[in-house]
Amino acid sequence: MEKLNLLVVDDEPGIRGGVTRILENFSVSYPFMDEDFEFSIDEAATGEEALELIEKKPYDIVLLDNKLPGIQGIDVLEYINKKQLDIVVVMITSYASLELAVKATKQGAYDFVPKPFTPKELRTSVETITKQLFLQRMTQKLNVEGRQVRFQFLSVLSHELKSPINAVEGYLKMMQEKKAGDNLDDYMEMIDRALFRIQGMRNLILDMLDFTRIESGKKSRNIEPLLLCEVARQSIDSFQPLSIQKDVDVYLNCSEKIKMEADKQEMEIIFNNLISNSIKYNKQGGRVDVNLSKEDDEIIISVEDTGIGMEVEDKEKLFEDFVRIKSEETKNISGSGLGLSIVKKLTDFYKGEISVESTPGRGSCFTIKFKEE
Repeated sequence: MEKLNLLVVDDEPGIRGGVTRILENFSVSYPFMDEDFEFSIDEAATGEEALELIEKKPYDIVLLDNKLPGIQGIDVLEYINKKQLDIVVVMITSYASLELAVKATKQGAYDFVPKPFTPKELRTSVETITKQLFLQRMTQKLNVEGRQVRFQFLSVLSHELKSPINAVEGYLKMMQEKKAGDNLDDYMEMIDRALFRIQGMRNLILDMLDFTRIESGKKSRNIEPLLLCEVARQSIDSFQPLSIQKDVDVYLNCSEKIKMEADKQEMEIIFNNLISNSIKYNKQGGRVDVNLSKEDDEIIISVEDTGIGMEVEDKEKLFEDFVRIKSEETKNISGSGLGLSIVKKLTDFYKGEISVESTPGRGSCFTIKFKEE
């Protein structure tokens, strides 16, 4: 079994001992992992002691209390960020200091676990982090370790496709055996569910292909003068069936003369991801505005929707690989968790900047700014 080094930093001996007992015999396994993951656990009662241990040993996960004697947990987090250490930090916080925990997530903490927590809550959090660590490190090694890592990456893809394939097969068998009778109308819900699953699989495959091409650096690029308004219009047209289904109106506000030296396929990927998200996460009868403008030496693209929006802490993780915002509103929306990370990578290729403003229940606005060369 592979070991992950975990450090729990808390001035309460009961919390430190409790975390150690909960995790010392706990292991994480997934079908696409070669080995299960176990945890080697160290404890620190102060921030100073934590920094000494971090200097001596490479930790994968740090469970960090907010309030410590001497230097505070937020100072330990700042040190980890300044050193650019490959450590996932999770804040352990009392309900009274939730505001500080949210602030910590803005400064680089992955998540926070409120006190008092149950063993199940702690294990679930650590399990999620372990999966995230595995996927991130696997993609980072994609170019280095060649065939074996590519095999693992394909294993992830096959694992994620297994569930929807089984579902579609089940619906087809029910129709084949006429479980609901001879009336075709009685099968419409099964057909709709099967089509939904197929669309999710298609999106996952396309996102994975885009992602691996970008990560491997082997995607050929054809840089040429582009009329961005035309690229945006084509993307809007391609998602018209989805917008009709969701009853979402999509408007393009653009000057026809906005030109940019870019690869057309890359620009299409950017527009496709932003526009499809603005429709998928919108409300029935909502609106999307795709705005393109030019100010001085900057080209500005914004996609604004009237959708479900998101919390402040969710925005911090939005552009990471394999990240999906989970809520009651998003549980029935398919996605790979790669679309926005792909947009971010492509934006970085052009030395651009991407940002998001969002209000829960009112909508989101994604903005990309490109400097003209």
